[in-house]
Amino acid sequence: MGLILITISKELEPKILESVWEPLFATNRTKFGLKSYSTQKQVNFGLLFDIDGVIVRGRKVLPFAPDAFRLLLDNNGNFRVPTVFVTNAGNLLRHDKAQQLSNWLGVEVHEDQVVMAHSPLRMFRNYHDKRVLVSGQGPVADIARNLGFTKVTTLDELRAAFPVLDAVDHTRRVSAPSPLEKYFPRIEAVVLFGEPIRWETALQLLIDVIMTNGLPTEAPKHVPRPHIPILACNMDLQWMAEACMPRFGHGAFLVCLENLYKKITGQDLVYSALIGKPSEITYFHAERMVIKHARKIGITEPIKRLYAVGDNINTDIFGANLYNQYLSRSQTVSVATKRSVAVGARNIHNLLGGNPSECDQETEQCFSVLVETGVYSQDREECLLDHSPRDFLPVEEKLREPDYTTSNVLQAINLIYKKESYQ
Repeated sequence: MGLILITISKELEPKILESVWEPLFATNRTKFGLKSYSTQKQVNFGLLFDIDGVIVRGRKVLPFAPDAFRLLLDNNGNFRVPTVFVTNAGNLLRHDKAQQLSNWLGVEVHEDQVVMAHSPLRMFRNYHDKRVLVSGQGPVADIARNLGFTKVTTLDELRAAFPVLDAVDHTRRVSAPSPLEKYFPRIEAVVLFGEPIRWETALQLLIDVIMTNGLPTEAPKHVPRPHIPILACNMDLQWMAEACMPRFGHGAFLVCLENLYKKITGQDLVYSALIGKPSEITYFHAERMVIKHARKIGITEPIKRLYAVGDNINTDIFGANLYNQYLSRSQTVSVATKRSVAVGARNIHNLLGGNPSECDQETEQCFSVLVETGVYSQDREECLLDHSPRDFLPVEEKLREPDYTTSNVLQAINLIYKKESYQ
């Protein structure tokens, strides 16, 4: 028999090899002990991950975290399970946090998979054209504009216009007013992204603005009721960094602001909206991001269940259970009744203006999963204390109890896969 030689061009060679070997390789994946994720059934659940205390402590990546997140990827390194990272941090743009996560985990994370404490403010369109005073760390003005706010003033700009208001630090005290004072526009709302650098300055200026209805040019004859709107993000009393004990969070700053305002005016500080965990609006927004990610990775099935993984019983666990309670009630009540499911500064339908397109949902349950690598520790008695924000009190004790508890995020993902019969 003669030997026939076939010459293949360089351009066609890779395609022909792929067409021959890929079917053979796919057929024998099981024989060789390799999993084919592309042929698995579509998932109908999504994952929400806290960051500090779950993935990192400070800037140190926790053991098992990179291995854990590789379980969420297919053979091509793409997410096969809808995944969103929900953090109460508010000092970065989503793009920057996504890049940070990508570097930590060795997994490509897109900014649409990141929910910062301030991310739900994107939906608060009725505030976007108001002049807002913003407080926090990092590029707060850029963050505000990225969220849709068009008229932004920072605390530093306010202090420059009214230097005599900042009098606690004697080395920075200024005795002469600024000529800019008379041109300063009235503040129409306050947005608190996170804990500022100089608490004494921030507390003084914020209370001055609130008590003067947005224009601290002269002492008020009476305290305005109601005062200008206040939108507060991130209510964590404490968070876990590299230190052996939890550190003050923005919730600690809010405690100071609330109590100083109450002591000075005799009135309660009223929030127009509370955003960030454990607020229902944050999980509502995160649910939409999970669904968006599901569609992006080719999942068309409705996302029926969420698993929220976190280290803090007063934010992550309480928030997930609170949202599960909201979902449970929402399935059996009318749109009108939904307005009373959460109250005041936490009511989702009121905050979004009752817009049906914003308020539709497909998720039925939200399970809470506690990991023991952060704020929570079985060895610390203070974990039994209720550190929940003022406007969430009193808290039903069962809402602070996780559905599941694991040692770390790797065990959490394995547990979820087992519950969902997913490999």
